[in-house]
Amino acid sequence: MIVGAGLSGIGAACHLRMECPSKSFVLLEGREAMGGTWDLFRYPGVRSDSDMYTLGYRFRPWRDAKAIADGPAILSYIRETAREFGVEEKIRYNHRVRGASWSSAEARWTVEAEAGPGQKPVRFTCDFLYLCTGYYDYEGGYTPEWPGVEHFRGTIVHPQKWPAGLDYAGKRVVVIGSGATAVTLVPAMAETAAHVTMLQRSPTYVVSRPAEDKIANWLRRRLPARTAYALTRWKNVLLGSFFYNLARKRPEMFKRMIAKGVRRQLGEEYASKHFTPQYNPWDQRLCLVPNSDLFRSIKEGKASVVTDHIETFTETGLRLKSGAQLDADVVVTATGLVLKLMSRLQLVVDGEPGDLPKTFVYKGMMLSGVPNMAFAIGYTNASWTLKCDLTAEYVCRLLNHMDRHGYARCTPRVNDPDVKEEPVIDFTSGYVQRALHTLPRQGSKPPWRLHQNYVRDLSLMRYGRVDDGTMQFEKSPAVSTEATEAAAGVEAAARG
Repeated sequence: MIVGAGLSGIGAACHLRMECPSKSFVLLEGREAMGGTWDLFRYPGVRSDSDMYTLGYRFRPWRDAKAIADGPAILSYIRETAREFGVEEKIRYNHRVRGASWSSAEARWTVEAEAGPGQKPVRFTCDFLYLCTGYYDYEGGYTPEWPGVEHFRGTIVHPQKWPAGLDYAGKRVVVIGSGATAVTLVPAMAETAAHVTMLQRSPTYVVSRPAEDKIANWLRRRLPARTAYALTRWKNVLLGSFFYNLARKRPEMFKRMIAKGVRRQLGEEYASKHFTPQYNPWDQRLCLVPNSDLFRSIKEGKASVVTDHIETFTETGLRLKSGAQLDADVVVTATGLVLKLMSRLQLVVDGEPGDLPKTFVYKGMMLSGVPNMAFAIGYTNASWTLKCDLTAEYVCRLLNHMDRHGYARCTPRVNDPDVKEEPVIDFTSGYVQRALHTLPRQGSKPPWRLHQNYVRDLSLMRYGRVDDGTMQFEKSPAVSTEATEAAAGVEAAARG
């Protein structure tokens, strides 16, 4: 069973189609449509903050000219992929999973869900549970509590719950925040708003990048689509890894590189005041703006940035701690997500409720002591899909290994006393810090340590041993001698 029909869930199903063709499976999707994030987010200008040659699936080339794609284009890509691989027919919409219980005696998960508008209780059983539910709460984003909000006479909206038909043309807009959503919204809304102000407590690193990848487009005109896509994908993986490592090893040099780009666009004073963070690059995620659209809106006078703290909302806008007043007709609270790993499903193993913060993450995809369950989570320093593709491949390798040997259960076990507990994410971003106490831990040594490095994970996940001494495999008591012998025969044939 796959839970979630977003980017990672559809990718997981396609991998099962290709690599485990004999497996039956179903996708349960809590919403009424596939696409996950790319169907949920409807705010102006919504787009990827990774290039589509790495955010796209390894097995299906991205063919559009734009490397930094908008939300509707990404959604079409996901839906087309699902149709091409026959995944659509496996999706059951409006099925919201609430919990799952594992029975070692039966070697099976029992999954409890609510179906349809009436939330009818339904139950499923499966041999393997694969959670592709994303990393944040789909029900609502994070909004701080500000004094005086009740007095504001304008409209307040969070990007995650963007209302259809919101009219901001000719109006004064304040976007609170400085992350990826804010830097996307500001230039998009500035096209028709009277003026858009980005109000931030502190600056963020913002990097401009061309919306189109000229090398990718050149390769696509001269080579078969799959070859051009693979070359571009590896180019971007290696470049991304190079710049990330440079940022971590030589932060001062990297800061100067970013600052130089912003100064060229906005001048020394503006760049120094509003685009010079106090933290090092990649302590939080960098923000990407295609074709300098944010900087262009500022230079043209359609948008501006204010770095200050909110003292209180007023009837006509916001009063800041500096004493300044920002008048607004519309306030957009681009203040972050609520991190919610695996939708915080209640997992029960042989009658014992799971305690996520007491588990360790195995190879970035399974939990210590939890049998036959994997989850998809992407990189924090690179494209989401790079890691999810590797996880899906590994799950298929794992399932095929179990079938060849007649195993019914696979459980990662921490059997190395030298493994020390560490935070699973080392970001200083607010949404991470608010949720750290709810998350599992990583270990100080592989396979419990997350590399955040595609090349290293590729070696581990695609080519490393499945039976690595940490994963514990068991046969079901119900497996007959004949079945065991048959499995051994299959393995002998495979070796032959």
